[in-house]
Amino acid sequence: MARATRTDSRVDTAVLAVCIGLALFALVLPDRSRDGVAAALRRTIVAPLLVLQRQAERARGALVERDRVNARVDSLSLNNALVPQLRDENERLRQLLGLGAQLQWGFVPAEVLHNAGGIAEDDVVMLTAGATAGVRSRAPVVAPDGLIGVVTRTDPGTSQAILWTHPDFRVSAMAADGSAFGIVQPHQGPDPDRFMLEMRGVAFRDVLKVGTVITSSGLGGVFPRGIPIGVVVGELKTLEGWARTYILRPAVRPQDVVHVMVLTPDRAASDIAGVWSSVATADSAVRRIAAAGDSIARQEADQRAARQRMLDSAAAMLSGVNVAPSVTASDSLRPRLNIPGLKRDSVRRDSIRRP
Repeated sequence: MARATRTDSRVDTAVLAVCIGLALFALVLPDRSRDGVAAALRRTIVAPLLVLQRQAERARGALVERDRVNARVDSLSLNNALVPQLRDENERLRQLLGLGAQLQWGFVPAEVLHNAGGIAEDDVVMLTAGATAGVRSRAPVVAPDGLIGVVTRTDPGTSQAILWTHPDFRVSAMAADGSAFGIVQPHQGPDPDRFMLEMRGVAFRDVLKVGTVITSSGLGGVFPRGIPIGVVVGELKTLEGWARTYILRPAVRPQDVVHVMVLTPDRAASDIAGVWSSVATADSAVRRIAAAGDSIARQEADQRAARQRMLDSAAAMLSGVNVAPSVTASDSLRPRLNIPGLKRDSVRRDSIRRP
């Protein structure tokens, strides 16, 4: 084993000496002879190495291009995944702007922070607006769809509010037409009915149909009159013989709320009846305007595509015309026949031959 190692080292030393000798010999050669030797080496010994280098460069370029394409595909996939979220957020913000336009004054916009600030309850949220912005305790918290909850504590920069799912939440309510009154509170039922409301204390003579809209009545001095609360979905049978209890589908799902409006005391004490119906009308008008804009944009795109197709067709026709190098007036007046197998000269002689 040691002998083989010594032999290999001697061979390597000999090869190195030969290479050094050839290098020195190449340095002393004339330029013309050196260029000829270099060309011969490039055609024989170095040629396979150059081919390997080109292949390696192509492989490296292919790998770089593949990484670039994968990055673009990943970016497009991420953008497509974010499109529904952005669309929903734009929808909510547009509705919130519509609500602010209808309220006109007396509100503070805020963002809802679920499970923030050390709050472990799902029925309590943090708002990103506090006493400095004009938020006060017992201020109603509303959304474009209706009532969310009420503020319970304020700090200079933030505030805390309970949602309508909180066991302590109560609001004086009535039918939208004023035919029945009662108190709305969370429905303490099994999990499927946990996110429902119930309207208790409705007079026994007042029968509410399924689909009746329930709004705040303005009694009690906390919630103004006219805020949507929910819709009647059925009557709940109880042991009370002097009053009725109805199950309501809430107008707003608290887990879907991100942006809200907090009403100031002066605005809560004023009349806001008809604000939410105006918000629905304004939102439908915005949708119609957006749909009309999209239709106009599609029509313009179709017209541009049609013009481009016409230009492409004309360019294709012009590119298919063969113009002769020299055309005389007499040639342009002669009738031209495009008959396969028939020569042009024979056609000319036949066309001037008299019967």
